[in-house]
Amino acid sequence: MNRIKISQIDAVFTNGSYPIEFLLFFRNRLKTKYLRSALRKLSAVFWPMFGKYDQGVLQFDAYNEENHFDETAENQIFDANAPAISIHEKYRDAINTEHPALFFLKILQHKNGTVLIPRQNHLAGDGYSYFYFLSALAALSRFSLLPFKKSMLRRLYKPHHHRNILKEFEYRGIETAPVQIPAQLTIKLEEIPREEIRQGIKEVALQFNYQVSPNDLLTAMITKKIFAIQRNYSGTSFHVTIPIDVRRSVREFGPKFFGNGIMFNRIDFKVTDLENISVHELAVKIRKSMPAVTRENFISFLESLETIIASREIEKLKPFDPDCGSLVTNLSKMPTNKLDFGTGRVDYIVPLTIAKNSTAILSRGNDYILRIAF
Repeated sequence: MNRIKISQIDAVFTNGSYPIEFLLFFRNRLKTKYLRSALRKLSAVFWPMFGKYDQGVLQFDAYNEENHFDETAENQIFDANAPAISIHEKYRDAINTEHPALFFLKILQHKNGTVLIPRQNHLAGDGYSYFYFLSALAALSRFSLLPFKKSMLRRLYKPHHHRNILKEFEYRGIETAPVQIPAQLTIKLEEIPREEIRQGIKEVALQFNYQVSPNDLLTAMITKKIFAIQRNYSGTSFHVTIPIDVRRSVREFGPKFFGNGIMFNRIDFKVTDLENISVHELAVKIRKSMPAVTRENFISFLESLETIIASREIEKLKPFDPDCGSLVTNLSKMPTNKLDFGTGRVDYIVPLTIAKNSTAILSRGNDYILRIAF
């Protein structure tokens, strides 16, 4: 039996909130024989996502396909041109939200192709972990005549699971109710040309003599949009939360860490400032607020979570409050080019799990795609 204690960041997600769930559509139908075999083989090395959670511990005994995989035939076509909200409403309940598995893969065979819906509990891992696993699953699913290729791929993608490598931790918190998604949500898609962002960065540098990143400028644009949508907002402050991946900067984690290798940067603004500030100046403020991603700062972040947990103020563990804030997650660098399960790359991809007043930054060709939910 494999066992591991959860980390301070994992504790944020013990109630099942913020699962990671994307819809992937392939025009060339998938034959799932090799995919199912790959899923079984990878369960041994990516074991935390195929295990169970109980009182601060993830544990894995054995893989049982019926707990993690289901395939059905649909007597209809998949319409990639349908409005985003229609696709979300149609497929968001494809996997029963009451299902206890930390990972589940639903396959829908449509008349015009195959829909894959992998759903991962955030307790098992973050977005990087999600796509790292899917990349490994795709690589292992592609048919090969080379006898040793699959064993080589398993070694190549084998992750490490040292969740408390920097600081020992034992979670004894209270399990809170999961965040509920409102019955009525509006989803807005907006395309932003990359060239527009590159030009905006140059203009910020000329106007403020300060270098901002594409994410800073996009987050500033999103913040202004979300704030404008909430015209009846009566509070005096408004916050924006940005998840930051630490794998590149914290050596002990690295690119093969499977889990939640993130820290949250919360930026608080006065409402009066947001009403009057320009997007370019806001981008500068966001850049100045971003913490240096160092080992020391990450440990301080972990200690701040421990303080909240020790005080049993579990509500404060939530990444953001949708009633007075917004969450911006940049997914523009997700490795969609690696999601080939044997019949070609994915033709359409969209996140299914959303939260009120949250935005996912996606990428398509030469454009950024902002998926804003409110």
